[in-house]
Amino acid sequence: MSEAFESIEKGFKEALFHARGEVAPTASETVVHEIEVPEPDVRVIRARAGLSQAAFARSIGIAKGTLLQWEQRRRRPRGPARVLLALIDRDPGIVQRTLHGR
Repeated sequence: MSEAFESIEKGFKEALFHARGEVAPTASETVVHEIEVPEPDVRVIRARAGLSQAAFARSIGIAKGTLLQWEQRRRRPRGPARVLLALIDRDPGIVQRTLHGR
């Protein structure tokens, strides 16, 4: 088997273990960082940033409809979106400064 195939196979097996909530036997070789991010109040975060719904959605790279769903609590942000919102909650200008050099 090729090195590429072995790498893909290893990743697939690790994904299967993860999907079942198990630890892959090779996980001891891999460093995983887990953080607990509280449920964000997206409407409050956006208001603190001083942006309209459309502008806020554009600034974080999501559809305005997704933002509306979050603000109305019909859906909840997960994963990287939740982390990004936590950062914006602590520092409303972080996205502008980081990505636009302001």
